[in-house]
Amino acid sequence: MHQTILNLNAIKNEIKTNNEINERIKIIAVSKNFSINYIKPLLDFGHFHFGENRVQESIEKWQDIKENNKNLKLHFIGKLQTNKVKYILPLFDYIHSLDNLKLAEKIDKLQNKINFRPKIFIQVNIGEEQQKNGVLIKDLENFIKDCKENFDLDIIGLMCIPPNDNEPEKYFKELNRLNKKFNFTDLSMGMSSDYLNAIRYGSTFIRIGSKIFGNRV
Repeated sequence: MHQTILNLNAIKNEIKTNNEINERIKIIAVSKNFSINYIKPLLDFGHFHFGENRVQESIEKWQDIKENNKNLKLHFIGKLQTNKVKYILPLFDYIHSLDNLKLAEKIDKLQNKINFRPKIFIQVNIGEEQQKNGVLIKDLENFIKDCKENFDLDIIGLMCIPPNDNEPEKYFKELNRLNKKFNFTDLSMGMSSDYLNAIRYGSTFIRIGSKIFGNRV
């Protein structure tokens, strides 16, 4: 059995051991920088959620595979520029990084034009870090209100990347609180180093790269 499959199964077993079994938890295998040779064993095994953050790489890697595999679900997890939206729809089923109204408007216009609505997470700058993207907590309510009043977006939840201060739990707890406040159904938080903590605070989509694929080449 391929190492990536062993790694994926180990993660699934960890989740089952440490948490109540929740069928809503989706493991996104973050496959950026990895060739299809690393990815194909997981696809053949029946894993269908994959994450990418580079537009051109994603098109070259996934276009043909997506057309021939209707079960495949692709997640765009990086900073998305408005001029790149036309390239990622309808290739990507999920966008995890909505963080400004210009981007919301661009997605709305294109999804109506091509009749394809991606599921969207709003990225929250949960630690108020200058170097990170995301909507600030103090601006979040108005941002969500503007999105709902002006656009027909399928926003399903919030997303965050917590500060690297070895205390992710307090940020996960806060994002979970905000998610409930705005009545969203899903949460995108947790990566290779902290996904169990994220799940404890309600995450339904965890983004796992190195723990599945190993160190990037």
